[in-house]
Amino acid sequence: MTDIMEAIMAGRLDYAAGLRLQAERIEQRRRGERGDTLLLLEHAPVITLGRNARRENIVASAAELQRRGIPVIECNRGGDVTWHGPGQLVGYPIFDLRGWPRGLAALAHPRRSFPGLGPVDYVRGLELALIAVLAEVGLATQRLPGLTGVWTITRPARKIAAIGVHVSRGITSHGFALNLATDLSGFQAIIPCGLSGHEVTSLERETGAAITLTDAAGLAARHVGLIFEREVEWQSEPAAVTAT
Repeated sequence: MTDIMEAIMAGRLDYAAGLRLQAERIEQRRRGERGDTLLLLEHAPVITLGRNARRENIVASAAELQRRGIPVIECNRGGDVTWHGPGQLVGYPIFDLRGWPRGLAALAHPRRSFPGLGPVDYVRGLELALIAVLAEVGLATQRLPGLTGVWTITRPARKIAAIGVHVSRGITSHGFALNLATDLSGFQAIIPCGLSGHEVTSLERETGAAITLTDAAGLAARHVGLIFEREVEWQSEPAAVTAT
C-alpha cells in the first residue's frame, strides 16, 4: 500500500512565516499526528544563510539590502547563501526518513547499515524529481558530481534549482528552490551557494516558457510523490498562515 503525502499550496509567505509553518508541521510529524507533507510556496525577497554559509558571500552592502527591503536570515539548512523571491517555486518536504524501506526504487544505497532512507539519497531523490519536472516542460537538465542542485546541460552549466535540507531525528525540513520566472538580478547580491563563477538561470530564461506557480507546484508534487513512492493528497491552505 502506498503511503499518503499531503501537498499544501501555501501561497506567498515571508521567510519567517515559512519557518513557523515548517516548525508546526515538523512537530506534528514527530508526534505522529500527521503523515509526510510537502509545502509548496513562494517567498517575498530574502537572502538566507545555511549552516555552512560565509557572510562574505553576500556581496551587496547592508545599506543596499536595506534600501531594497531584502532581509538576511540565518537558518539551519545545509549549504551556503541563497536568494528567494517571486517567480521561484519553493518546496519544503516534511518527511520521516525512518519510514522508508531499504529498497526504495533507485535511491537505496547498498552499503547503508541503518533502516530508512539516508540524507544523501534523499537529496539525490529531490534532484531526480526536479529534473523530471523540468523535462516535462521541455528543459533537459542534469546533476553534476559534487554540486548539489539541478543544472542545465549547456556549457557552461547553469544552476536552475538549489537544494538545502536539514534532518533532525529522521525528520526533514527546508528543501528546494526552483527558478521559474525569477528576477535573476536578485542573485547579483550574493555568490549563490558560495560557488564563484557559476551562473544561475531560470526556466523562463532557458525556454521562454510561461508556467504558473500553481502548475509548477502540481508537477513538483506529482514527481516528488513518484520518486518517494507517496500518493499525493492535496490539502487546503493552512488557515493559521497569512500570505504576504
